[in-house]
Amino acid sequence: MKTKFFLLMAALMFCAIPMFAQGGAAGAGTGGNIWVPVTAGFAMAIASGLCALGQGKAVAGACEGIARNPGAFPAIRFALIFGLALIESLALYVLVIIFVKVV
Repeated sequence: MKTKFFLLMAALMFCAIPMFAQGGAAGAGTGGNIWVPVTAGFAMAIASGLCALGQGKAVAGACEGIARNPGAFPAIRFALIFGLALIESLALYVLVIIFVKVV
């Protein structure tokens, strides 16, 4: 486990090295960075995918809990709906940040 973590951290550090390279001066007529919309699309895709995984795990856990103890259905349903709302809000926050940054 430590080896995988170390290799992941090393890969992330090597990927971050070009960030510190000195860039050329922007031309007078350039409209800024053209990669902002592309990066925003990737950010929304990652956020949506991870939220979908979290929601699937939450629903699976709730179904398992209800199957084990049907008497706890109201409490489990409330916790499930509250958790799903919080998970979905994360994707909506990413969407709002993208609109603020791109537009």
